[in-house]
Amino acid sequence: MRISLGRVALAIAAFFVSLQLAAAADIKVLTTPALREVWHDMQPKFEANGHKLIISYAASGLITKRVSEGEVFDVLFSTTSSIDTLTKDGKVITGTGTPLASSATGVAVLKGSPKPDISTPDAFKKALLAAKAVAYTDPASGGASGAHMAKVFEQLGITAEINAKAKLARGIPSASFIVKGEAEIAIQQMPELLGVEGVEVVGPLPGDLQSVTPFAGGVHVNATNPDAAKALIKFLQSPEAVAVIKARGLDPIPPPAPPKAS
Repeated sequence: MRISLGRVALAIAAFFVSLQLAAAADIKVLTTPALREVWHDMQPKFEANGHKLIISYAASGLITKRVSEGEVFDVLFSTTSSIDTLTKDGKVITGTGTPLASSATGVAVLKGSPKPDISTPDAFKKALLAAKAVAYTDPASGGASGAHMAKVFEQLGITAEINAKAKLARGIPSASFIVKGEAEIAIQQMPELLGVEGVEVVGPLPGDLQSVTPFAGGVHVNATNPDAAKALIKFLQSPEAVAVIKARGLDPIPPPAPPKAS
């Protein structure tokens, strides 16, 4: 029986299409909200390769808790310390933990309103005391910035004063309280402040009050699609992703240089 070259070509083409479809995967992602705006830009670009990202958000402390208690995702994006802990606990594949970016903690006010002086710890303290209400991440929610600010208020000796007028953000940007007119100052990771329309970032926390949080990705040991998960982490190290990470208020962490040949 003779088979036409046209049919052979169609069969080969169909094979490669089926192969590409088989390689496409739904990737379950559990990520810190600090990367929300990065995902907004990069998710459609990654999904153009045929994969689909199913993204859930949680504070870093909750990511550690949820995964430790048995929840399974393909890939996790959290603080570096969270990924390190989950790796030691056997929840993240050893060697997949990949530093990606870091973020400073910042201060924001309503756009167009007077900017308070936060140039020194003492000036920042006065600005906090002068504000009618201060919004920041609820320390009990597991967010890195919230836990840090609780220590800052204690260091400044104003815990009681801040607690009396605090607006605690749980699963939402702290700057949303500014937009609603419920707070005059919001404190959170810089990219989370920048992601809220209608507010303006005054700057980072001053001096030794600052806390820079590094973020990393890691593949879950029970990932359904570990190769696709690794590809997603690698994708976030691409030049295009690095540019987005910078634009969204984070500082990219470059991959380590390959070892020199001996």
